[in-house]
Amino acid sequence: MKISTILDHIDSRHMALPEFQRGYVWNRDQVRGLFESLYRRHPVGGLLVWATESKTAAHRGEGPLAPGVVKLLLDGQQRMTSLYGVIRGKPPRFFDGNAQAFTGLHFHLEDEKFAFYQPVTMKDDARWIDVTALMQKGTAGLGEFVTRLSTQPALAPKVGDYVARLSRLLSVSDIELHVEEVTGADKTLDVVVDIFNRVNSGGTKLSKGDLALAKICADWPEARDKMKAELKRWTGAGFHFNLDWLLRSINTVLTGEAKFLHLHDKTADEVQAALKRATKHIDASLNLIGGRLGLDHDQVFFGRFGVPVMVRFLDKHTGPLNEKERDKLLFWFLQAGMWGRFSGSTESFIDQDLEALEGDDGGLDKLLEQLRLWHGGLRVEPGHFTGWSVGARFYPVLYLLTRMGEARDWGSGLPLKASMLGKMSKLEVHHIFPKAQLYKHKAKFRRPEVNALANFAFQTKDTNLKISDRLPQENFPEFEASHPGALASQWIPMDPQLWKIENFRDFLEARKTLLAAEMNRRMEELLHGDLRWLEARAAVAPTAPTVLGGVTSDEEEEQLEALNDWVEAQGLPRGVVSFDFADPDTGEQRAVFDLAWPQGLQEELSQPVAVLLHEEAPMVAVASQAGYRCFTAVADFKAYVRAEVLAEAGSS
Repeated sequence: MKISTILDHIDSRHMALPEFQRGYVWNRDQVRGLFESLYRRHPVGGLLVWATESKTAAHRGEGPLAPGVVKLLLDGQQRMTSLYGVIRGKPPRFFDGNAQAFTGLHFHLEDEKFAFYQPVTMKDDARWIDVTALMQKGTAGLGEFVTRLSTQPALAPKVGDYVARLSRLLSVSDIELHVEEVTGADKTLDVVVDIFNRVNSGGTKLSKGDLALAKICADWPEARDKMKAELKRWTGAGFHFNLDWLLRSINTVLTGEAKFLHLHDKTADEVQAALKRATKHIDASLNLIGGRLGLDHDQVFFGRFGVPVMVRFLDKHTGPLNEKERDKLLFWFLQAGMWGRFSGSTESFIDQDLEALEGDDGGLDKLLEQLRLWHGGLRVEPGHFTGWSVGARFYPVLYLLTRMGEARDWGSGLPLKASMLGKMSKLEVHHIFPKAQLYKHKAKFRRPEVNALANFAFQTKDTNLKISDRLPQENFPEFEASHPGALASQWIPMDPQLWKIENFRDFLEARKTLLAAEMNRRMEELLHGDLRWLEARAAVAPTAPTVLGGVTSDEEEEQLEALNDWVEAQGLPRGVVSFDFADPDTGEQRAVFDLAWPQGLQEELSQPVAVLLHEEAPMVAVASQAGYRCFTAVADFKAYVRAEVLAEAGSS
């Protein structure tokens, strides 16, 4: 079928995009490469379409399809969207992406190269031809281009060659593409999605959540947009969640189960109502967790898969929570996060916890008893604060203590509990004993010691800058004199001998003891005197865990966030910064991956991926043995995404 005919079919709505397809993700290099291949008559691959009745076809874009049998693109969306965008000068109706990827493509008549418009190099060079303008005018407009070229003496002798090249470019629309059809009454949505995933073995596949959403969208076409709007709202509040996570909460509200297959037989009305209820309960959960525990942004929001369980509890609960119920629910969420309840087999643990809420004897007490039986003691010991880096399991706990308690800024004496306005009042992680001082000391302190949690405190940006690299023995007496009690409010041992750098290791041990005591006090506060959940201690006191990896600088964190933004711009899910890699059975933290996709960039269908910057061989070995594909350089990771996930060299 000619490209021009395919574009006509898109215009007449005889060809469209199935609802389960993700949006347009190509970039300018890919569009340019496609047109170079077509111009040189290199093969660009065929199309795969699903021929089905329009009245039952769940498609992307507004408005009805043409009556009768229509063709839904299973393979070739990126190519056809690019061709439509350049040749028609606008995106197709089903478009969802960045139109700048195909806007402004130009062709150089001399070099026969394609490039996107650059005023400095193209403005006064008549040999640069706007491809869209040429395609819009067609052969009838060739005379205009010939006239413009002929008026320039330097170009006039080559007008014949230029016209031949323009004609060759125009005839791209006449190139035939092979179109293979999937048809037949047996081709249900499940079968077609399976075919789609097989064909797109090198491209972006569909996860179980995508399939569930495709079935929902078949009856409720606006579902994806409605859910994306909620996710965007939470992103604006500092929480990055994905569609699978939201679907999980909708699922727990509607079915009381974690597995998506339970959504398949639900009606559009039921799903719409469940989304409304789930959104309400997610908002309530985030407000509870942020307001009462202080965990108010993504970096400290551990145990996010505890939220679908909270959503189910809130949905079943009649009337508002009283203070004790609220705090007991938060105690469970906090404990599940601290011990890595959802760091392993997420779906199975969610199902176990949902089951604990069911029946006449179900509820919070049964949920807590199940957690205690799974983990053992729920009290915190000093050894639990032995972790290091912002990815440590107990990093959010340190932040929680700062926001939940009476912690004060050392420079101003102001409480850190309240929201503080102004760029210089933003909370930052502060190394109590400066990194530079520790690394050059004769004791040769190691990286895990320098970046130990017990060496972290939160200060305002202003105070952090003023402290700079001064040692505690220099500035602590000043802070105590200016703001009595401010040091103790952040659990600093008050023995001046421990403020000396040669006693740094003793300082860490003393502060871990203070932090553990404070954490247990805060958990007792959440239980309102019902301490039975804290009575059983762990059979063995925790020892210093061997946890590898971790983000150790603001610069590294910024680099990872920039990489995450790049991935999202490709239409792929964001990874988890400082990913907590845990034993799937015990929940014990084993390592912290700088940036990870535990379900793969093609969620649930491709290999898990980890970006490990500045990490040594043992760390890479742990991730590799766990089945992760590891990258120690940003450039290598991007090359992998382009070649194997987006399949830029392929035809998807």
